Amino acid sequence: MDVRHMQDTDPLPMGRIVQLSGPKLVEVVDQQPTAMKPGQVRVRTRYSGISAGTELTAYRGTNPYLNRTWDPDRRLFLDGDAAHVDYPVAGLGYSEVGVIIEVADDVRDEPGMPEVGDVVWGIWGHRSEALLPADRFLHHTMPEHLDPIAGTFVRAGAVALNAVLAANIHLGETVAIFGQGVIGLLATRLAGLNGGEVAAVDALPVRLDKAKEYGALMTLNAATGSPAEELRQVTGGRGADVAIEISGSYRALHEAIRAVGQGGRVVAAGFYQGDGVGLRLGDEFHHNRVELISSQISGVPPAVSGRWDQDRLNRTFLRLVANGQLDPVGLVSHVVPVERAAEAYELLDQRPAEALQVILEF
Repeated sequence: MDVRHMQDTDPLPMGRIVQLSGPKLVEVVDQQPTAMKPGQVRVRTRYSGISAGTELTAYRGTNPYLNRTWDPDRRLFLDGDAAHVDYPVAGLGYSEVGVIIEVADDVRDEPGMPEVGDVVWGIWGHRSEALLPADRFLHHTMPEHLDPIAGTFVRAGAVALNAVLAANIHLGETVAIFGQGVIGLLATRLAGLNGGEVAAVDALPVRLDKAKEYGALMTLNAATGSPAEELRQVTGGRGADVAIEISGSYRALHEAIRAVGQGGRVVAAGFYQGDGVGLRLGDEFHHNRVELISSQISGVPPAVSGRWDQDRLNRTFLRLVANGQLDPVGLVSHVVPVERAAEAYELLDQRPAEALQVILEF
């Protein structure tokens, strides 16, 4: 694994948290110590993965929570003066691995609870340590034979797996996956394991090369041609059976709709921002009666909701990694000391061809 480490000579002070103080303004600030309460454990962070999708929307100031108000009862975004979230935004991040360093007395001897020294994965944000309910770490211990960094991919892997479940892929179907960032590459591998014949689509050649490593049978460069037209040629005019759009680009979503045949399925799994420029629903979507499905990690596809939930998504992905069927660590391009977090976000924002998964090290 050729991973670039951004070296730093100063030791990291304890009690630090990554904060977005404004658009494209990242700071690492002191984290106040917190006393432990009954039922809790204290976890000290080792690694935390940056999401190049969701987190960059907050970094760029385009996230809808920063500009509109979310009404959880009606499940609507509402226009108004008060945004649901405002800067500073502290502790973003949902891909952490750490070590349990303290366990509350009342849960210390309970069966299945984490113990001091356990390496665990979970969600607690880009912070050096966190106090969390002990039961949040049930079945969250990392397999001993795995590189701990693999644990930072569990949530991203669950997002990819959720999209593959929503795609309802059948053996031998042509599956076009638009966007070969971290989640797209994981989806490429998972769709192949599920029996799909994957065509990987991206505008960056370096990512298309990576897609071949992760099982893509063909690659299509969106910067040099029309993936939809190329897929029609290689499938005898039929088009893809299924497409998963995971880049968050409206133009890519439109091309994914163009790429599937009559009655084909398109899973929209990207985090789309602003108005849908480039998406023309009166064209192929209307004339080919394309089925458009939304996939988002807060829930599983309705057809499998009686058997699947987020916990099963997480544990299934990690089991595939532990069994050697999937190598997420191969997607790590940079490991960055947390005090250089601002450089890490700038890298992902300005030079995406140079980076895949960027990990903050504590």
